[in-house]
Amino acid sequence: MMSTTIQSHGVQYGVRQAEIRHVEALIDLLADDPIGSTRETTNPDARTIYEEAFTRIDKDPAHLLVVITVDDDTVIGSMQLTFIPGLSRMGATRMQIEAVRVHEDHRSKGIGSAMIRWACDEGARRGAFLAQLTSDRTRTEAHSFYERLGFVDSHLGFKKSLS
Repeated sequence: MMSTTIQSHGVQYGVRQAEIRHVEALIDLLADDPIGSTRETTNPDARTIYEEAFTRIDKDPAHLLVVITVDDDTVIGSMQLTFIPGLSRMGATRMQIEAVRVHEDHRSKGIGSAMIRWACDEGARRGAFLAQLTSDRTRTEAHSFYERLGFVDSHLGFKKSLS
């Protein structure tokens, strides 16, 4: 089980691989924003669906779902790292960063920046050549945040629902 710390403004935060016991906190983080509130549900009846998804992620070594904790193991952030092997760039592995969330009570304290720096260090440690992420077009503050951290708006992304 992976566990380490990050620091922001003199405060230590835990970074650890998420466990099934964290699923409720993860759902709350995903649902707690204008976009997430339209596609996630905190309805207890849906918890099984989220737990099954968690189990698929947790079993696959190409995925690392982490929680950021404070004090008494309270989850205040999360993100998922996915390592994608490829043929392009001479067989380079890419690290996809997804679902970056920080609880609203802990935003603007440098935690998100520390999380992304940690993710990039972890990606490099695991042999990734490149870190990439997507961000909804409406999240303009997030775009500025990622650009400050050295990410470049280099590609146009497309998605298609398959359901």
